Amino acid sequence: MCKDCGCSVVEHSHSHGGETHSHEHKDSHHQHLHDNPQLNDPKTISVITKILDKNDQEAQHNREHFNSHGVLCINLMSSPGSGKTALLESLSDLGEFKFGVIEGDLETSLDADRLKAKGIEAHQIQTGSACHLDAFMVHKALHHMDLDNMDVCFIENVGNLVCPASYDVGSHLNIVLVSIPEGEDKIAKYPVMFRKADLILFTKTDLLPYFEYDMKKEKETARKLKPNVDILEVSTKDVESLRKVSQWIRFKMEMR
Repeated sequence: MCKDCGCSVVEHSHSHGGETHSHEHKDSHHQHLHDNPQLNDPKTISVITKILDKNDQEAQHNREHFNSHGVLCINLMSSPGSGKTALLESLSDLGEFKFGVIEGDLETSLDADRLKAKGIEAHQIQTGSACHLDAFMVHKALHHMDLDNMDVCFIENVGNLVCPASYDVGSHLNIVLVSIPEGEDKIAKYPVMFRKADLILFTKTDLLPYFEYDMKKEKETARKLKPNVDILEVSTKDVESLRKVSQWIRFKMEMR
């Protein structure tokens, strides 16, 4: 959460149904939560609770929006460089369902541009210094997405294994990626993120011969955190592994 990593979170204000809603995150005029010497202070806890409560309300609104269009929303989370964008490009090549992407990064539109070059509808959110997307950011992006022309909307969250786990963005499912080059300690070090996962994807498995990586041990660690989590191994160089990911998503679409 922001009190742990120190990202700056801005206030969001928007309206729907003629009513204005305010998302009262701490702005640049306030001391960051992580700088507060007494994080257990009741006032600090009150601010955090207020932020998350308002975010959760907006997240539910987002879900209702997806539901009204018959769209499955999937939140993709991982550390930077785990292969979220490459996975989406590869799923597009398979062409087994129609999807769009809400893309989150601190700066640049590089990933959204990559997706658009593949013919994928994508909308970029530049978060500035905030190291996660929240439900209000996603709500704004929804107005730029043609939900009637897609089966799935992916939210490609900011690369970070901490903050995104604490913010419901209105998705139906969470997929968390962990790549082989990251090493064997990520699941154990960031348990909150992996407890949120409906599917864990071990990516870049074509690199296994070049790293000391105990896949069996990592899967056991993941299932100690969440016994019923689904796990797949995937490489963008292995079409069959990509088909398994696509099949998992299509199964979830049919279950709705």
